[in-house]
Amino acid sequence: MQSEMAIDTVATAEKSPLELLQQTKASVEAIIAKMLSIKQQGTPKSENRELLTQMFLNFINLRQANRSILIEEEKVRTETEIAKSPVDFTTLELHNLMYEKSHYLKANKASRDFKSRYPNIDLISEQDFFSDAPEAIKSQTLSNDSSHDLMLKRLNFELHQRKELCKLRVRLEQQKKSLLESNAERNKFLSSLPVHLKSLKKASLPVQSQLSLQNQKKLKYHNLAELLPPPLYVIYSQFMALKEAFEENIDVEVSGSLKDAQTYARQQAEQNSESLRLEVGVDEERQRKRLKKVGSDEGGVYQVHPLKVVLHVYDDEITDPKSHELVMLKFEYLLKLNVVCVGIEESEDGLEKNILCNLFPDDSGLEPPHQSAKLILGKDHVFDKSRTSRPYKWAQHLAGIETLPEMSPFFTDKDIQYSDTAKGYASASDHRNVQTVLQRIRSQKKTKLTLV
Repeated sequence: MQSEMAIDTVATAEKSPLELLQQTKASVEAIIAKMLSIKQQGTPKSENRELLTQMFLNFINLRQANRSILIEEEKVRTETEIAKSPVDFTTLELHNLMYEKSHYLKANKASRDFKSRYPNIDLISEQDFFSDAPEAIKSQTLSNDSSHDLMLKRLNFELHQRKELCKLRVRLEQQKKSLLESNAERNKFLSSLPVHLKSLKKASLPVQSQLSLQNQKKLKYHNLAELLPPPLYVIYSQFMALKEAFEENIDVEVSGSLKDAQTYARQQAEQNSESLRLEVGVDEERQRKRLKKVGSDEGGVYQVHPLKVVLHVYDDEITDPKSHELVMLKFEYLLKLNVVCVGIEESEDGLEKNILCNLFPDDSGLEPPHQSAKLILGKDHVFDKSRTSRPYKWAQHLAGIETLPEMSPFFTDKDIQYSDTAKGYASASDHRNVQTVLQRIRSQKKTKLTLV
């Protein structure tokens, strides 16, 4: 029995673990079958001990086979790990190469799809490039393709020019900064110059007075007077002549918008030129539209000329007459009615209490002075009572606007005719006399002040 077991052990050592496992399995099955047959046949149990011993030996073989299988498995696993390492390294290299390939493909696609800005750059022509570009740029070789090489050279020349322009811009900005600083200093000097000029002008007034020189204010009024309508110019010239000839205590000024007066004068000149063109046969419809545009009716029949004549009347019976102004009159010209209106500037009295209403008999200023004005005003023939200035008849005579009487003096009785005609001429004589008008204005104003 022991010899059999020894033989089995030697045989077991020579077999592979799998064969040993299969043999042990078959032996265990045979022993179990014998033990079952002994139990069924009722054979003595002494044989069971030998069978149990063989069974334990088989269990030992099973453990040996199991250990051998585990050792073999560990060996195979180690060999697998050793063989797997270069495969993993190769796989990693493959993934890196695939990623690099995809990156290159994307970069290549982006480069192909890139839209350069150079087609929109305003480059100089090739002829100018060859004639103006420096040799350092033309002698370079930037590409094997001739057209691409030429384009690169032209772009480099464009860059060179722009850099030069940037340098020029920096120099010009520095020059501009220095000029601005210089202008600031000059502006500072100019801002202080009016004060010095004012003091110089004030210091030169005695010299101007001694030499009888015209001051700047008077020259300004004379320049404005050139734009006055003829009636207002006559009034201005008469009062100025009266002041200079008889040293009357008055001041004459011209006020209003110079710009509007120049515009009106220009419109009148255009209207006159258009009238001349109409006489030589210019298109009538176009002429009528032009005249309608030039003579736009702003203000209706009471449209006023932009410039006015202002008369300051001083008291002539006191030592310093300029310190006491009696009244300030404003003369204005109505363009549509062709009349001169007079009003008292800044008067708080009502129109009925105005001293100008009773300056001469039957001259309240409400009746238009001539027939054309009456026709323009309508059937009532009444001037607008709400206006502060009125067309007094004496103002028309001062302005040189002569009118014919409504009725011929020969229609009535000769005695009455002679009397009325004499009164009319006497009144006209008074109206034309500028000194008479000033005397009556002073007398009326002083009488009113005395009553007050």
